[in-house]
This record gives sequence, structure tokens and C-alpha cells, in this order.
Amino acid sequence: MAEKLRVGDNELGKLYTDGKVRKRREWRGVSDTLYDYWRWLGTMSVLAKFIVKPRNIKAMFRYRWMANYLASPMMLDRFSQGLRGEYLRIMHEEYDTVFKDIGLLLDKVFRGDKRIGNDKKYSDKVVLVDENEMTAVMMGFKTLKGLSRETISTYVPVLLNQHSMEHYIDVAQLQGLAPDVCPMPEAEAGISIDDDAPILGKCAVQCNTTCDGSLLSNGVISRRLINVDGIPVFQLAAPLRHREDDVQDYAAGEIKNAIAFIEEHTGEKWDWDYYFECAKRVNYATECRQEWLEMNRTDYPQVFGGNLALYTETNYMAICGKVVDFEKADRKITELARRAYDKKLKMVPQYRHRAIIWGVQSHYYFDFLVWLVNCWGIVPLTDMLSMVSTRKLVTEDTPENRETAYYDMAWLTENMIMRNRTHGGYKVLLDELWEYVEQFNADMVILWEHQSCKALNGMHGQFEEKAREKGIPLVWVGHDLFDPRIVSRQGVRDQINNFLRTVMNEEPIDPSLENLPDEKSW
Repeated sequence: MAEKLRVGDNELGKLYTDGKVRKRREWRGVSDTLYDYWRWLGTMSVLAKFIVKPRNIKAMFRYRWMANYLASPMMLDRFSQGLRGEYLRIMHEEYDTVFKDIGLLLDKVFRGDKRIGNDKKYSDKVVLVDENEMTAVMMGFKTLKGLSRETISTYVPVLLNQHSMEHYIDVAQLQGLAPDVCPMPEAEAGISIDDDAPILGKCAVQCNTTCDGSLLSNGVISRRLINVDGIPVFQLAAPLRHREDDVQDYAAGEIKNAIAFIEEHTGEKWDWDYYFECAKRVNYATECRQEWLEMNRTDYPQVFGGNLALYTETNYMAICGKVVDFEKADRKITELARRAYDKKLKMVPQYRHRAIIWGVQSHYYFDFLVWLVNCWGIVPLTDMLSMVSTRKLVTEDTPENRETAYYDMAWLTENMIMRNRTHGGYKVLLDELWEYVEQFNADMVILWEHQSCKALNGMHGQFEEKAREKGIPLVWVGHDLFDPRIVSRQGVRDQINNFLRTVMNEEPIDPSLENLPDEKSW
């Protein structure tokens, strides 16, 4: 049955050109090609509705990073390459939902932006949250908008165009920031230094997430927000030892302080009914994700790789139960996954390896996970950033549960993506990797080695020692997160190609994907 999913193009590499687009759209058989084209038209309609608004056209000419959004359809094509049947539909449920939400986020930001829409009344209902932050503190503010400038200006553009952040990284370094700082927060700081961030919001909440580089970036951004834009900023300091019971009272206290700060500056009050409504949706998303992961422990994984990673990041952190569309998407994805599982379908005809992907992945080459399964038959069962909190939130409104809810929000904040592994000691980063290897019956570990990430690189030898002890092949994939000038897309692929050929003595399933002329492509 799995063979039927491969109707159409089997040599996917031949679709690439030396330019920025493909020769043509992928042929997937009649029904899947028509379905994909219909969803592609939906993407184009979202772009059309966005661009017809004069203020959004104005933003296109004002902000350097906005031009990258023209490449949105190409990004969706990269994430869907080789997919058929239920897998193609799962991908579109996930990424079309994300794409629509990003379009709404852009529109909301530009509406309140002093330079573009300048809707002061709307801007006074906006609370800025940084991109590396769980938005749990906004789950009880039904009338406020928690918006992230960094998501639309930094994070999404580099998914669309790998070269989009190079200018801002250079701007930050020209102002004296160290070149060995993680390029993600460095790019965020560069955008603020370059005066290329929208100006809006009644107040802002930042969090001490991820690493020292993020703290540095937050310092630069908050200084401009306070001193230039007149926007007060609250620094939410989540504890580093997030698995320890003795820090949870402090963590809950920080959540209370952040909520009080928002209430003080906006005049709005926390709505417990809305909070518990959002908490129910968070729980449902957690249930769905757990069911997908349970399938992935079997011989017939269904929601994995690119179909799990970026969607989980968006739904878990940025949405946090506040958008009903994501609950609908979760339900549809789960239905499709169950159907494919009952049929014992596979994404490609041949699965050679079951891999756990660990570390901080390269954002300028996020379709790496789709490439793995198409080129080499490596199934990326789950990745580090998808293994987030599985804790259920209280959802019944009682006096006791209201107090517990602060601890739930603190737990979500402490366990945001990346932070729950780069903080908390070697157990969460090292030991739990090998627990997941056993749980998912994996026979390979692919470890992203982000060259500017001190937390992960400091344990390089311990990862290798444990891999030798357990007899599990471990592949290091070096990159620099947002900067492809350090390690290119093909440089990322070559590390896998060389390992599979020289160490594993294997040949690719689709040789046309081994070397791709896509350095200039979106």
C-alpha cells in the first residue's frame, strides 16, 4: 500500500534549477496533484487578501525583511516535497494553519505600528512578547493582543529565505556585538539597531529564555523600547533549575508579577473564564501530540519530521490555546494520522533508519527533516524542540485551581522550546535523549551542532561517549542557525551524505537529492 503513495515524481532533485524557483510543480498523481494545487491556491488567496490592504503594501516598502514573504509558496513546496495521500494532507493542515496565522499576525502588527497603520486605540490593546517566550501570561487577557515583532521580522523570514538575516547579523557585529554570539538573537538585536522593528504596544514582556545571547538581545531591544519608543518592559525571570520543586513557588510568583504588570499598564483585568477555555485547548493539543508520538514508537510512524517540528513550535508557544483554528487542525491531523496508521502506510516505500533528531536545528534549512526521509529513508521520529511539556493544565474554575494555574503557566514558561533542554542540568539534555532512543526504538541519532550554542557544544564528548556505550550511530551536523555563510545548505546535507556513504556503506534512495543547486533558492 505504501508504494501507491509514490505515484508521480520519484527523482525530486530534478525539479530544482540554479535559480530561485523550480522547473515546475511536483506531479503526485491526479488526486494528490489537484489537492495540492487547490491548497496552493488557498495560500495565494491569503497572500492576495494581505497585499490588497494599503498599509501592508506600505510595510512591504518600509521594512527590509518584508520582501522575504513573497517566497511563502516556495517554502510550503519545500515542506511538501515527496508527500502523498494522508501525509500531504497532514502537512497542509499544519502549515496552511501556521501560514494563515502568520498573515494575521503581520496584519495586526502593521495596524498598530506607528509608521504604518498608526491605530493608537488598537495599539493600546497590544502587549509585545518576545519570540523565545511562552505566551501563557496572555491566556487570561481576552481583550488584549499578545504580538511578537521578532516572529515576523526574524524567525519567519529566515525560513522563507536563508539569506534574509545576514544584513542584520552584520549590523549587530558592526556595533560591537561578538561574532560568536548565536545569530538568532544577534539578528533580532540587529533589526532593533537598524531601526527596522515596528513600533506599537502599550507594554512588553520579555523572558530570560534560552541563553546568554538571548539575554543580550533582550537588553538591546528593551533599551530601545523604553528609552526611544516609550514602551515599558517587564523582564520575566524564569528559574534555570526548572525541574526542581524548590523553585516553583518563585516561578509562579514571576507569573503573578507579569500579569500584574500587564494589568497595570493596560487597565485590563485577568479573565479566568477565558484562561480555562484556553487551558482546555492546550490540553487537547498535548493529547494529540502524545498520540502522534505513540504512533511514532511503532513500525508505522505518521506525524514526524517537518510535519511535527515547526507546527509544534507554533502551536505550543505562540498559540498556547488562544486560537480555535489550531484545535480544529489538531483534530484533523489526528484523524488523518489514525487513518494512515490503520492502513499501515509509510511516507516513502523504504524506511532504513529510525532517528531521534537532537539539538538546535538550522532554521535556514528547516526542510532538512523532509529531505532525510526522501533522500536516505531516515525517519526523523521526533526532535528535541518537539519534546516539550506533557503536563496537563487544570481546567475547572475553583479557588484552588486558580492558584494551581499560576504554577501551570510557570511550568509552561520554564519548559518552552529549547529552554527545557538547554537549562536544568545534563539530565534534560543528555540522559533524556537516550531514554527517547529506547522508547522510540531508534537506531540512529542525528545531533545538530549549532556552532554558537555553548550549552550544547560543551557536552560534545559526553554525547559521543554515551553513543559508543549504547552502540548507536551518532551523526553530528554542524551549522550556525541563522547564518548559511558559515555552513551552507549543501554543507548540511554533505555531512549526512558522507556519513551514510562512508560509515554506513549505504546509497541514497533518491540520488537526485544528494546534491542540489539550491543555494540561491528561497
